Amino acid sequence: MIYRYILRPLLFRLDPENAHYFAMGALQWACRMPGGPRLLSAMSTARDPRLETEVFGLRFDNPIGLAAGFDKDARWMRELSALGFGSLEVGTLTAHAQPGNARPRLFRVPRDQGLINRMGFNNQGSEEAARRLARYQGQLTLGVNIGKSKITPNELAEEDYLQSFRRVFDHADYVTINVSSPNTPGLRQLQDREPLERLLKALQAENSRLATQRNKQLKPLLLKIAPDLEEAQLDDIAALVLETKLAGIIATNTTISRAGLRTRQERIDVIGNGGLSGRPLTERSRNVVSGLHRRTEGRIPIIGVGGIFTADDAWRMIGAGASLIQVYTGFIYEGPRMVRNLARGLLAKLDQHQLGSISEAVGRDLA
Repeated sequence: MIYRYILRPLLFRLDPENAHYFAMGALQWACRMPGGPRLLSAMSTARDPRLETEVFGLRFDNPIGLAAGFDKDARWMRELSALGFGSLEVGTLTAHAQPGNARPRLFRVPRDQGLINRMGFNNQGSEEAARRLARYQGQLTLGVNIGKSKITPNELAEEDYLQSFRRVFDHADYVTINVSSPNTPGLRQLQDREPLERLLKALQAENSRLATQRNKQLKPLLLKIAPDLEEAQLDDIAALVLETKLAGIIATNTTISRAGLRTRQERIDVIGNGGLSGRPLTERSRNVVSGLHRRTEGRIPIIGVGGIFTADDAWRMIGAGASLIQVYTGFIYEGPRMVRNLARGLLAKLDQHQLGSISEAVGRDLA
């Protein structure tokens, strides 16, 4: 209530990107106070064995993760770990450091509980992030999201991804291949069957080489896809993920669609290009998850992301076939108690349907 009626209105008076850094600075300050991380964790965490799950060989305290894009440079892993998440995905990281697109590049659309961004993979590069990742000593399950540098043409994309993959291999619990941001020119063309097949096979071959060389297990590789794909493209992606033995799929990234928004068209025109996230994606992302779960016959774990604000949203996404969920825009609108509220709501759903664990609910439409 304090966040919704006091803190959020104050933050929403600031430029969205400035508000992000201000809020994270405040969280850093709180975590430097004696007992700060423990107090934050006590306020934000709802622990229960029924929320624990194992997906692609990794253990998660709960199924609620923070999506990539929030901690682009792996700067705030310790602080975010105190907020109750079951996993954290950092990035998107690129092989080359890049400033991203010109500001302003992040916009709120409060009437639709959404965000529009054209950040453009702004990050200090995977080499710099790898140094931070190497210093992280927390227990939170950690994913690293990698994408293509803007200066790299699509025909050289494989080596760009491989360079970042090699740098983060030792530090990530899983690695996500991002080919679905709408804010890097030409990136989404890599979702077409031929270039995607080449990219996935190259990464899996390097995965095997590094695992053998370093006497480690294969790193779970996940593919993050757009919500704007045609049915035939989803057919191809499902087949390729099975063929290349990827560990999972993340569905979905932001959308370029503006259909059905309540925000005035004049405001949307002023904002311009970018990926839309938040409440407008709730149904579309869930439908993509359901379609992929059906296509893969439940053999490939799916992380569902897009428009999750409430426990009911999370429950319906799990029922559609998501083994895990991620939040981003909902976290900005709902605040730091969101994870605890979602966890408690999911526990209530398990009680209601007399289920013993989250894994029992995956793919069972019990809404």
